[in-house]
Amino acid sequence: MSDTVGRGDPLRALTSLRATRWFTDEDVSETDLHRILEVARWTGSARNRQPWRFHTVRDASVRDELSRCGAYALHVRGAPVVVLLALDRSGADAEFDGGRVAQNIMLAAHFLGLGSCPVTFFPEHNADRVAERLDLAEPWRVRTGIALGHPAPAPTGESAIPSGRHPLDILWQGE
Repeated sequence: MSDTVGRGDPLRALTSLRATRWFTDEDVSETDLHRILEVARWTGSARNRQPWRFHTVRDASVRDELSRCGAYALHVRGAPVVVLLALDRSGADAEFDGGRVAQNIMLAAHFLGLGSCPVTFFPEHNADRVAERLDLAEPWRVRTGIALGHPAPAPTGESAIPSGRHPLDILWQGE
């Protein structure tokens, strides 16, 4: 486990995961990428359908094209590698399973000291563009990608994205 994650308390490691939208130029090694995707492949899914396929993109021109496939996709341009999650959407639970595998990819990257940030390709015509780029046919669809890389310092200034978390007493209604 990377020193950036924090040794000793696995729950602290889980709560320290943050979205990384700024990356250095350092490449993600094939070894690290393989380890991340190996973790992803072991993600649980409904009825063990494993309704996913992973497409990796390192080419700068393709990442640039992907960065124009959604209002919040710009950060994929600067990531050394993007993992695109193709889902077999013929099952009603594929989107939920896709969220599970995306989170595991991000956590595996985090444990290796890499940064990550998900991207959703929307509206629908942007998902169509990504599917077309990958030559995917129904029922396969890419709505989610994960930008991966070595974290770089974020630019200074005010962010439009709120930070922090709601207190647990607002989120949890127990008996």
